Amino acid sequence: MLIRNAILADGRRRDVRVAGERIEAVARRLSAAGEEPSEDGTGSAGDRTDRTETVLDATGKLLLPGMIDTHVHAREPGFPHKETWETLGRAAAAGGVTTVIDQPNTDPPTVDGERFDRKATLAERCPVDYGINGGVTPEWHPNSLFDRPLFALGEVFLADSTGEMGIGSDPFEDAVREASERGIAVTVHAENASLFSEEAREREDADAWSALRSAEAERAAVEQACAVGDRLDAQLHIAHTSTPEGIDTASEQGMTCEVTPHHLFLSRADLEDLGTEGRMNPPLRSETRRKGVFERVVNGTVDIAATDHAPHTRAEKNAGIWAAPSGVPGVETALPLLLAAARGGELSYERVRDLTAANPAAIFDLPRKGRLEAGKDADLVCVDPGRGEEIRGGDLHSKAGWTPFENREGVFPEWTMVRGRVVYERTGTGKGDGADANNECFGDPIGENVRSASRPTEERRSIE
Repeated sequence: MLIRNAILADGRRRDVRVAGERIEAVARRLSAAGEEPSEDGTGSAGDRTDRTETVLDATGKLLLPGMIDTHVHAREPGFPHKETWETLGRAAAAGGVTTVIDQPNTDPPTVDGERFDRKATLAERCPVDYGINGGVTPEWHPNSLFDRPLFALGEVFLADSTGEMGIGSDPFEDAVREASERGIAVTVHAENASLFSEEAREREDADAWSALRSAEAERAAVEQACAVGDRLDAQLHIAHTSTPEGIDTASEQGMTCEVTPHHLFLSRADLEDLGTEGRMNPPLRSETRRKGVFERVVNGTVDIAATDHAPHTRAEKNAGIWAAPSGVPGVETALPLLLAAARGGELSYERVRDLTAANPAAIFDLPRKGRLEAGKDADLVCVDPGRGEEIRGGDLHSKAGWTPFENREGVFPEWTMVRGRVVYERTGTGKGDGADANNECFGDPIGENVRSASRPTEERRSIE
């Protein structure tokens, strides 16, 4: 396939040739099969005249490396009514996500080799590439777990969340030591339950959950985790940081961190409208803190944007604030929301590329992924940057069937490619059931474990 005249994140216009699973060439001008190179020679790089190829005109379109979502909850095994690997992958593909990394708090939790194998079999139905994290509980079996093609350890929970996998400081330190000795990164859910504001439990309003799980509880847990990581020379990554204080602490201690779209675009001011659909861990913060988080995303303090895609059915969420489960869907809307923010001038397209692709690949040792360069996997997303549209839960592909971003603007992919194969494509000019509705097509489930033995080990590249 030859993609003509695409706009890259840095504004350059380039032709991109895909051969098999890889990007073969990126140049100012590439000649199509059977076409003579241009007189100035710009058509010579990567040209092939001995084959037939499809030529796509991407004039006016933005071409990006696919998003690597380092934090999703596929819900299988245990909760297929919430999500399956197939529905997760379809939602990911429709949102421009080409790799998803699953967390261990399923039923049963992924804490030993046998449970890893069971989950890996289910993951073969995923339309996009994937990784599987291992979890830590008092019953975990590190030897068998680390014997598997594990993506990372974690999220390791320093406070209970969905799945009740919270552990104390001593087991946490033991787990970090085990991972560090094997060169495995550790992702951390950083909240200190001893600093929760228990008086909030007397309230019944939607804001009570944010009042309970305080900002100080996050900052203190990040500090605790980073101290352990520094002492054991471990690679720690702080999941879903929700406060400027948590982000700054991780950055000052030399650890990486991620921010979710819900902490980036929503705050406690939205809870009156969201109700229990706004309950997640860590919770939404004040508007002032939200703006501080956004500033740190723009200025580069935050390393990664990841979704913490944690779907529940609407019926499950339609309960009181203390009965509703924590978590919101987000894998399909993350990149569209970030692209809409870039379209509005709030951050650059280059920053979106780095947050969603280049940085995750560098931090988590995925040398084939995250960049639009010759030799990399052809994980590509094509969008029309001028086409924003309303996000509507009924149009999305997660089993959840709802979104906390209802009616907000998103810039959605026209097509998504995983290792050279189009896994999602749409036509039409809008969403909904009218004449302008999108016709959508999904490819076969071709996802592979990005840590599988068939993928070569290469040196990890530092973040640029």
